[in-house]
Amino acid sequence: MRPVLVYTASRIGLFIVTLGVLWLLGLQNWLFLIAASFLISGIASYVLLSKQRDAVSERLTDRIDRPKPQDD
Repeated sequence: MRPVLVYTASRIGLFIVTLGVLWLLGLQNWLFLIAASFLISGIASYVLLSKQRDAVSERLTDRIDRPKPQDD
């Protein structure tokens, strides 16, 4: 569960940082500010968080491939 939490926290943190930087640069329209932050942080996370995304993928694959216990 830890890789999922790290990845999610990293994505949220990257979004908040992007939001703050764009606001400091003068973006005052809240709708455009949120949309631009979402887009920019999404692109940045694709590049910057590839290791965390791979860890999440591996964790989920391991959970799916693990055999379920048989109840008799």
